[in-house]
Amino acid sequence: MNGNTAVPVDAAAVRSVEASLRSVLSPPKNAQLTAELEQLVSDPAALASSFPLAGRSFGREALPGRAGWTVDDAVRLLLLSRFPETGGRLVEEVSVRYRHGDAGERRGVLRALPFLPIGTGGLPLVEDALRTNDPRLLAAALGPYAQVRLDQHQWRHAVLKCLFLGVPLTVVAGLSERADPELALMAHSFADERRAAGRPVPADTWLITSHL
Repeated sequence: MNGNTAVPVDAAAVRSVEASLRSVLSPPKNAQLTAELEQLVSDPAALASSFPLAGRSFGREALPGRAGWTVDDAVRLLLLSRFPETGGRLVEEVSVRYRHGDAGERRGVLRALPFLPIGTGGLPLVEDALRTNDPRLLAAALGPYAQVRLDQHQWRHAVLKCLFLGVPLTVVAGLSERADPELALMAHSFADERRAAGRPVPADTWLITSHL
C-alpha cells in the first residue's frame, strides 16, 4: 500500500475542484486567484505569502460538492498544484507549508496530498496529523492519500482513533475496501469498553464490526 511511485497530478480532478471553487468566488476574487496562480510560475517564493493568506483572502466557507472541504482548502490545493517545481523540491515545499502552518494550512496540505506527484513524500505529514487530537486534521489525513499510502497497521489505528475522537467514519477513504477482521475485533473491544464504562458507542461503529 505504501510504494514509492509518484503519481502525476490528476489534472481533471484538480480542474473539478477549481470549478467548484470559482463558482462561489466573486469576479474580483476570481481575478485575484488567477493572478496568484500565474505569479507562482515566475516566482515560486510567492507561495510563502499566498498559502497562509488563503483563508483571509478568499474565505473559509464550505465548498460545494466536496464534503468537508472549505474554500481555503481548495485555494491551497490550486496553489500547490501550480507550484512549478517537482520531485524533492516539491516535497520540501509541501512539508514546509505543513510544518510552519496553522491548523487550516495543515488541513489544506493534507487535502492536497492525493492530487500531488510526491509519492511517499507526504507520509510523514499524514503520520504527524494522526498523532494529534484535532478531529479536522484527522479527517483530512484519512483521505485517498492515506488509503493508498498508509500501511495496514497504521491505517487500522487511525480508523480506531476516529471512533475515540468522534470523527465520522464516512470521512475515511476506502473504509469498506481496507477494513478487515483485525480492525473489526479492535472495534468490538472498543465498543465493549465503552458499554462497560456506561458511555455511548458511536452509531457508525457497525461499519467496522460488520467485517468479522
